[in-house]
Amino acid sequence: MSDDAPVAIITGAASGIGRALAAHYARRGVRSVIGAFPGDPHDPEETLRLVNEAGGQGVIHEVDVRSTASVDGFAGRAVQEYGRLDYAVANAGILRNAALDELSDDRWDAMLDVDLTGVLRTLRAGAAQMAEGGAMVAVSSIAGGVYGWEGHAHYAAAKAGVLGLIRSLAVELGPRGIRANAVIPGLIETPQSLDPVNSLGPEGLERAGKDIPWGRVGRPEEVASVIGFLTSEDARYVTGQSLIVDGGLTIKMRA
Repeated sequence: MSDDAPVAIITGAASGIGRALAAHYARRGVRSVIGAFPGDPHDPEETLRLVNEAGGQGVIHEVDVRSTASVDGFAGRAVQEYGRLDYAVANAGILRNAALDELSDDRWDAMLDVDLTGVLRTLRAGAAQMAEGGAMVAVSSIAGGVYGWEGHAHYAAAKAGVLGLIRSLAVELGPRGIRANAVIPGLIETPQSLDPVNSLGPEGLERAGKDIPWGRVGRPEEVASVIGFLTSEDARYVTGQSLIVDGGLTIKMRA
């Protein structure tokens, strides 16, 4: 891979959409800094293996999006390792079930610290390292981005906040030639959605998939390819947008 190949940082890249995106980038000739939270049970080495198998280049970097210093070091690793940074993808997130009467200040703050402020930290650090022509994408959710979700007010609030953040960054960074967009995944089969305690779990996903016009829930690769588009030259005049990737879930009329 040439020294002028684009470079991306991806948080939450040990599994799910982040892992799929690193592999997608490898096939496109984009080098990746694979962000992995130290407490994540999923192995980022598996992500790196997929990158290598696709003929790409990548490096694993432990990052905690709750820490500005950690995220700044993560973005700096791209420049240290490859001499540039072109794309920043804020994908890391947590999901916790908490009804309103259980939603303490601590639970609220912990959720927003990762799912909203963590996105800010990632994009802020990325923008500081980018030259003109860079692109950033944040991962929101149909929960908050489109729908409400019982027992997940803190999660939905964070994901809704991501959309406002992206619109504002698109305006602020546009004069620098940096684009900012969001994806709003629908029901995607990831370790997070397969969690039966905090999300739908395998049986819930299977039931929900039958009500989606496409006939099934989505796959991480199907979100990754959209992120790849939004950071590519093919989307060079697209900024401040939020693209729903849901197999038609949110546009289906209910009987």
